[in-house]
Amino acid sequence: MLQREKEAEHFKTWAEQEDYFHLQQAKLRSKIRILGGRAKPIDLLAKYISAEDDDLAVEMHEPYTFLNGLTASDLEDLLEDIRVYMELEQGKNADFWRDMTTITEDEISNLKKLEASGKGPGERREGINTSVCTDVQSVFKGKTYNQLQALYQNIEAKIKTGGSNLDIGYWESLLQQLKAYMARARLRERHQDVLRQKLYKLKQEQGVESEPLFPILKSEPQSPKDKPKAEDKEVTGSSEAKEQVENVEGEGEAVLTEEDLIQQSLDDYDAGKYSPKLLGMHELPMDTHIVDADEEMQKLMMARQQLQVTGDASESAEDAFVRKAKEGMGTDEAQFSVEMPLTGKVYLWADKYRPRKPRFFNRVHTGFEWNKYNQTHYDFDNPPPKIVQGYKFNIFYPDLIDKRSTPQYFLEPCLDNKDFAILRFHAGPPYEDIAFKIVNREWEYSHRHGFRCQFANGIFQLWFHFKRYRYRR
Repeated sequence: MLQREKEAEHFKTWAEQEDYFHLQQAKLRSKIRILGGRAKPIDLLAKYISAEDDDLAVEMHEPYTFLNGLTASDLEDLLEDIRVYMELEQGKNADFWRDMTTITEDEISNLKKLEASGKGPGERREGINTSVCTDVQSVFKGKTYNQLQALYQNIEAKIKTGGSNLDIGYWESLLQQLKAYMARARLRERHQDVLRQKLYKLKQEQGVESEPLFPILKSEPQSPKDKPKAEDKEVTGSSEAKEQVENVEGEGEAVLTEEDLIQQSLDDYDAGKYSPKLLGMHELPMDTHIVDADEEMQKLMMARQQLQVTGDASESAEDAFVRKAKEGMGTDEAQFSVEMPLTGKVYLWADKYRPRKPRFFNRVHTGFEWNKYNQTHYDFDNPPPKIVQGYKFNIFYPDLIDKRSTPQYFLEPCLDNKDFAILRFHAGPPYEDIAFKIVNREWEYSHRHGFRCQFANGIFQLWFHFKRYRYRR
């Protein structure tokens, strides 16, 4: 008996691990499809629901907006995918998936009615007479979930009580539509709650105190004078539905729509709430570089005048460095920027100056080697593979603390491969050492063969080519 219990427990654990594995694989496939630009609706919904657990991820649109523009077959496939996710997640986010199922089924039902009637999307009917379809939609829109739930209960009670003059078909169709509106309202309120929580966390981390992003507005009950009177008496269900909603409406919370939030943001912008805060002189750090407004405007005017005269803006020091490093760069040269990491390097001056990497623009020279073997097996139409024939290193040190110190280079062996070596450059504060992995061959130190090792105008240049060996009998 104990053995059976252990086996059952083991099988349960194994089944849970298998479901978790399939869920992770489904999420991974969704991420791949999203990155590839071929996301399915279930991928966007899974991304939305997973973003609720991430403090940094924010989804600005409600999840049911992902269903816009889908066909009936796409919605049916989405229903199957939702069922798979509900089974894999084992009850997690069940309310979310149930609401999405209700909305999807409602969309499928509406599309099937359109196809049966042969009408376009602009003539969609909701199972109610066309003359009151717009009135019914206006009754449901803008209501909170609690208001819609109270209306749902009242309609159910009305149907149960019945009556000789009661249109059961109308009220049942209204009840079916109300389920989809309730699901949308619940998702909308959940979406705004998540946005509030994430905004609150961000404000806590940044130490910012301000008014809430989504204020709760109290809807005042309408007076009898302000209530619209129904002029169209063709269908009695329309006026009865409006009276039903008016009885349900009381003091409640009105959910702000996306248009309201945009308008509120525009109003805040006009009021100047997005302008940067004016700081006093005593609130600035000691090492802050303060620029006078008149002086900055004078420099700007001079730069504009120079641009009008010369037609070219003055380049910065780094732009001049890159331009100088690119001089004479031919077709047989390429940019070389693969840097080797230096671990365990400690600088004694790190507590005084902040270490930083110097900028560089390196070039590698490649070409063909026409030895006897290559001359025999290759020609100019079918050339041999290119080999590295030299390097040109240009390291930028414009802010050296000790201007008299000259940067140095060190050639160190590569422990994992003897065919390569590590070329390390050292300059001093505030620059860290920088290293590159190069081909390990003998250098040509003659200036006639292009060797250069100099430091001028803040640029350290090390140019060299490899020796070419010529064999004679």
